[in-house]
Amino acid sequence: MPLPPVANFLGDPFIELQSIDSTNNYALAQIHANLAQPGTCYFAHEQTAGKGQRGKSWATEKAANITLSIALKPLFLQPFQQFYLSACVAVAAHHLLNHYAGGTLKVKWPNDLYWQNKKLGGILIENMISERGGDRIKETEQATNWKWAVIGIGININQTNFPPGLKNPVSLKQISGQNFNTIKLAKKLCKTIERFYNELENHGPDTMFEIYNQVLYKKDEAVKFKKGSRHFEATVKSVNQTGQLTVSHSIEEKFDFGEVEWVI
Repeated sequence: MPLPPVANFLGDPFIELQSIDSTNNYALAQIHANLAQPGTCYFAHEQTAGKGQRGKSWATEKAANITLSIALKPLFLQPFQQFYLSACVAVAAHHLLNHYAGGTLKVKWPNDLYWQNKKLGGILIENMISERGGDRIKETEQATNWKWAVIGIGININQTNFPPGLKNPVSLKQISGQNFNTIKLAKKLCKTIERFYNELENHGPDTMFEIYNQVLYKKDEAVKFKKGSRHFEATVKSVNQTGQLTVSHSIEEKFDFGEVEWVI
């Protein structure tokens, strides 16, 4: 897909933090204090309490990886379109990093980056939404006006030793055999996200979701899933624009994020 020219917006300013608990927490605090501007990127050389999806932690080695958060005001989107932004960031990260991964990188629903069956990185977006009839801001989906989105991104870059409790991590160095400048790569990532973000704003989500489904992890493959006490095997088909995963076995089913777990 041809990408539009880059405007001087996302990643400007690019703020480096030596050590922080969580770049998402820091970005949210800056927003609450009216100190953030749209497009600001907060990069941490050390993150001591990173956050992952569904309340999980994100462990990372100091000065070895990309741990950053981007503050945006996605005013052209509605709260029910939150997955548009999630897919946009995942596709952008894939677009940049797939080159270094030899064209073998995939997007695991909803927004993880996978190489083979190992996790290279993940995305956590926390949203600030204003309620109807007031100025109070809260992090929720049940509201009328999407004020801010904080895009948290964690990608394993140069780390080669991981805590034994991590299930299936991999780094870009392990995949490619190269060492990377994490700051330069993070700035490239910001600009790549901006291009896809501009595409989403100016042309809508259709092309982006076409790309998302082209690079979908385990697409057209049989995968084991778990839903509560139910274990089943189904073929991964696609992800729709509301973020639902469609799978097929004896019947076709759709699942929202959090409804099912991958058994890998």
